[in-house]
Amino acid sequence: MISIGALAGLTTVVIVLVLGQTRVLFAMSRDGLMPRQLAKTGRHGTPVRITLITGAVVAITATVFPIGKLEEMVNIGTLFAFVLVSAGVLVLRRTRPDLPRGFRAPWVPVLPVLSIIACVWLMLNLTGLTWIRFLIWMAIGVAVYFLYGRRHSLVGRRS
Repeated sequence: MISIGALAGLTTVVIVLVLGQTRVLFAMSRDGLMPRQLAKTGRHGTPVRITLITGAVVAITATVFPIGKLEEMVNIGTLFAFVLVSAGVLVLRRTRPDLPRGFRAPWVPVLPVLSIIACVWLMLNLTGLTWIRFLIWMAIGVAVYFLYGRRHSLVGRRS
Protein backbone atom coordinates (compact mmCIF):
# COMPACT_ATOMS: atom_id res chain seq x y z
CA MET A 1 0.00 0.00 0.00
CA ILE A 2 2.88 2.38 0.79
CA SER A 3 4.40 1.65 -2.62
CA ILE A 4 1.14 2.57 -4.33
CA GLY A 5 0.97 5.82 -2.36
CA ALA A 6 4.58 6.63 -3.20
CA LEU A 7 3.99 5.91 -6.89
CA ALA A 8 0.85 8.07 -6.94
CA GLY A 9 2.64 10.88 -5.11
CA LEU A 10 5.68 10.75 -7.38
CA THR A 11 3.49 10.70 -10.49
CA THR A 12 1.60 13.75 -9.26
CA VAL A 13 4.81 15.64 -8.51
CA VAL A 14 6.26 14.86 -11.94
CA ILE A 15 3.10 15.98 -13.74
CA VAL A 16 2.91 19.23 -11.76
CA LEU A 17 6.61 19.97 -12.27
CA VAL A 18 6.48 19.26 -16.00
CA LEU A 19 3.35 21.35 -16.51
CA GLY A 20 4.72 24.18 -14.38
CA GLN A 21 8.11 24.08 -16.09
CA THR A 22 6.58 24.27 -19.56
CA ARG A 23 4.69 27.42 -18.56
CA VAL A 24 7.81 29.01 -17.04
CA LEU A 25 9.83 28.24 -20.18
CA PHE A 26 6.97 29.51 -22.35
CA ALA A 27 6.90 32.83 -20.48
CA MET A 28 10.68 33.07 -20.69
CA SER A 29 10.52 32.47 -24.46
CA ARG A 30 7.91 35.17 -24.95
CA ASP A 31 10.09 37.57 -22.97
CA GLY A 32 13.16 36.71 -25.03
CA LEU A 33 15.08 34.97 -22.26
CA MET A 34 14.98 31.86 -24.46
CA PRO A 35 14.69 31.56 -28.24
CA ARG A 36 11.35 33.00 -29.34
CA GLN A 37 10.65 30.06 -31.65
CA LEU A 38 9.96 28.00 -28.54
CA ALA A 39 7.04 30.30 -27.64
CA LYS A 40 5.00 29.22 -30.66
CA THR A 41 1.77 27.50 -29.72
CA GLY A 42 -0.25 24.77 -31.36
CA ARG A 43 -3.80 25.13 -32.61
CA HIS A 44 -5.16 24.69 -29.07
CA GLY A 45 -2.97 27.47 -27.68
CA THR A 46 -0.56 25.16 -25.87
CA PRO A 47 3.22 25.50 -26.12
CA VAL A 48 3.76 22.24 -28.01
CA ARG A 49 7.47 22.68 -28.75
CA ILE A 50 8.38 23.47 -25.16
CA THR A 51 6.18 20.65 -23.86
CA LEU A 52 7.89 18.11 -26.12
CA ILE A 53 11.37 19.39 -25.27
CA THR A 54 10.59 19.41 -21.54
CA GLY A 55 9.20 15.88 -21.74
CA ALA A 56 12.30 14.66 -23.57
CA VAL A 57 14.66 16.33 -21.08
CA VAL A 58 12.71 14.88 -18.13
CA ALA A 59 12.71 11.39 -19.69
CA ILE A 60 16.44 11.48 -20.42
CA THR A 61 17.27 12.93 -17.00
CA ALA A 62 15.14 10.31 -15.24
CA THR A 63 16.97 7.49 -17.01
CA VAL A 64 20.48 8.88 -16.49
CA PHE A 65 20.41 10.09 -12.86
CA PRO A 66 19.36 8.25 -9.69
CA ILE A 67 15.90 9.27 -8.47
CA GLY A 68 17.23 10.18 -5.01
CA LYS A 69 19.62 12.77 -6.45
CA LEU A 70 16.86 14.22 -8.64
CA GLU A 71 14.56 14.47 -5.63
CA GLU A 72 17.20 16.38 -3.70
CA MET A 73 17.74 18.80 -6.58
CA VAL A 74 14.00 19.37 -6.99
CA ASN A 75 13.73 19.93 -3.23
CA ILE A 76 16.51 22.50 -2.99
CA GLY A 77 15.37 24.30 -6.16
CA THR A 78 11.74 24.48 -5.06
CA LEU A 79 12.65 25.59 -1.54
CA PHE A 80 14.94 28.28 -2.95
CA ALA A 81 12.11 29.50 -5.20
CA PHE A 82 9.82 29.67 -2.15
CA VAL A 83 12.44 31.71 -0.28
CA LEU A 84 12.63 34.15 -3.21
CA VAL A 85 8.83 34.46 -3.42
CA SER A 86 8.54 35.07 0.33
CA ALA A 87 11.32 37.65 0.22
CA GLY A 88 9.63 39.23 -2.80
CA VAL A 89 6.40 39.63 -0.84
CA LEU A 90 8.30 41.47 1.89
CA VAL A 91 10.23 43.70 -0.52
CA LEU A 92 7.31 44.58 -2.80
CA ARG A 93 4.92 45.23 0.08
CA ARG A 94 7.40 47.80 1.42
CA THR A 95 8.84 49.32 -1.79
CA ARG A 96 5.78 49.17 -4.06
CA PRO A 97 2.62 49.27 -1.93
CA ASP A 98 0.86 51.02 -4.84
CA LEU A 99 1.04 48.05 -7.24
CA PRO A 100 -2.34 46.51 -8.05
CA ARG A 101 -2.47 42.91 -6.84
CA GLY A 102 -4.90 40.12 -7.58
CA PHE A 103 -4.14 38.63 -4.17
CA ARG A 104 -2.97 40.16 -0.92
CA ALA A 105 -0.86 37.84 1.23
CA PRO A 106 -2.12 37.61 4.82
CA TRP A 107 -0.09 38.16 7.98
CA VAL A 108 2.75 40.08 6.35
CA PRO A 109 5.52 40.21 7.53
CA VAL A 110 5.02 37.24 9.90
CA LEU A 111 4.02 34.61 7.32
CA PRO A 112 6.76 35.40 4.75
CA VAL A 113 9.43 35.50 7.48
CA LEU A 114 8.26 32.13 8.86
CA SER A 115 8.22 30.76 5.32
CA ILE A 116 11.80 31.89 4.72
CA ILE A 117 12.96 30.41 8.04
CA ALA A 118 11.22 27.07 7.37
CA CYS A 119 12.51 26.78 3.80
CA VAL A 120 16.08 27.71 4.72
CA TRP A 121 15.99 25.22 7.60
CA LEU A 122 14.84 22.47 5.23
CA MET A 123 17.53 23.46 2.72
CA LEU A 124 20.20 23.31 5.41
CA ASN A 125 19.21 19.71 6.12
CA LEU A 126 20.12 18.64 2.59
CA THR A 127 23.53 17.12 1.89
CA GLY A 128 26.63 19.13 1.08
CA LEU A 129 26.79 17.47 -2.33
CA THR A 130 23.26 18.68 -3.08
CA TRP A 131 24.37 22.21 -2.20
CA ILE A 132 27.39 21.93 -4.50
CA ARG A 133 25.19 20.71 -7.37
CA PHE A 134 22.71 23.50 -6.66
CA LEU A 135 25.40 26.19 -6.64
CA ILE A 136 26.87 24.88 -9.91
CA TRP A 137 23.39 24.87 -11.47
CA MET A 138 22.76 28.42 -10.24
CA ALA A 139 26.14 29.56 -11.61
CA ILE A 140 25.23 28.11 -15.01
CA GLY A 141 21.87 29.90 -14.86
CA VAL A 142 23.46 33.23 -13.96
CA ALA A 143 26.02 32.84 -16.76
CA VAL A 144 23.30 32.06 -19.33
CA TYR A 145 21.29 35.06 -18.14
CA PHE A 146 24.19 37.50 -18.44
CA LEU A 147 25.49 36.06 -21.72
CA TYR A 148 22.12 35.68 -23.47
CA GLY A 149 19.01 36.61 -21.52
CA ARG A 150 19.91 40.09 -20.38
CA ARG A 151 20.33 41.34 -23.96
CA HIS A 152 17.20 39.63 -25.26
CA SER A 153 14.72 40.25 -22.42
CA LEU A 154 11.75 42.45 -23.33
CA VAL A 155 10.95 43.07 -19.67
CA GLY A 156 14.54 44.14 -19.07
CA ARG A 157 14.29 46.68 -21.89
CA ARG A 158 11.08 48.19 -20.51
CA SER A 159 12.45 48.73 -17.01
